[in-house]
Amino acid sequence: MEIFHLRYFVAVAEELNFSAAARRMHMATSPLSQRIRDLERELDQRLFDRTTHHVTLTPAGEALLPIARDVLERVNSIPWRLREASRVVRSTMFVGIPPGVHPRIREQVTTLAERVGEWCELLTWPGSSKALIAGVCESRLALALARLPINDPVLDVLPVLSEQLGAVVPADRFAGRACVALADLSDLSFVVSPRQIRPTYFELLDREMAERGVKKRIKLTDTGYDGIAEVVSGGMAFYFSILHAESPMHGYAMENTKVLPFADFEPRLETALIWRRDRAAAGDLDKLIEAAREVFADPLHV
Repeated sequence: MEIFHLRYFVAVAEELNFSAAARRMHMATSPLSQRIRDLERELDQRLFDRTTHHVTLTPAGEALLPIARDVLERVNSIPWRLREASRVVRSTMFVGIPPGVHPRIREQVTTLAERVGEWCELLTWPGSSKALIAGVCESRLALALARLPINDPVLDVLPVLSEQLGAVVPADRFAGRACVALADLSDLSFVVSPRQIRPTYFELLDREMAERGVKKRIKLTDTGYDGIAEVVSGGMAFYFSILHAESPMHGYAMENTKVLPFADFEPRLETALIWRRDRAAAGDLDKLIEAAREVFADPLHV
């Protein structure tokens, strides 16, 4: 018995008309009748009662119909069942992204997501560096881009970005200036940003400026980078921001603010890709980390 015998049988049983069943199967009536006779001989059962005007199922035919339908359904399902059985299960993982990440680094995150897309859906998750570091330590995030320094011993750190910082100053007070020295800022207050958005490196800068004679401070709470720009625009304060023109941080600029490079020192904000060391060494992130090391092999220096 071949599978096509069952297909022909089901067609005739559902149509109860050999001509209609033949059209359905895209064949002539005569060979269809012959196949049904072959099946009846093999089963040693008459499956249809045939008269000049009517075709009906015999008891044996009625018994065979649900069996044949079940067999055909199983055979027809083989392709999709095989696809499901061989399909790679895609996990979902998250990579943390802090505010103001350089667009070229974002492009590399997209490249990484595409490279691992066959077996992993890599989604981005926003947050401050401190929150993202905590997310990686607690395994809520697989990876994160975070601002250095990072000293947690459970984390591996891959430097990916180094950005020169400049001074965000009131534009009217520094009109025509191409650069600025720390001494020029001594009568302005340094804006101490809210703790939840303040990178650790800015705390180091705060101490360094105090050592260099910049003593005044304005401490902000419950605001973001737009609030910092508002204070600087008012003419009484300054802040640090990324100097490179492509940085998204320039989106927080206001009409009376400008970013100038320093003439007497070069502060740089360093960004790294981080992950838990124990999840990479033969852990659940080994393939992802291997791909990430390739994508971020050449740190960006701007």
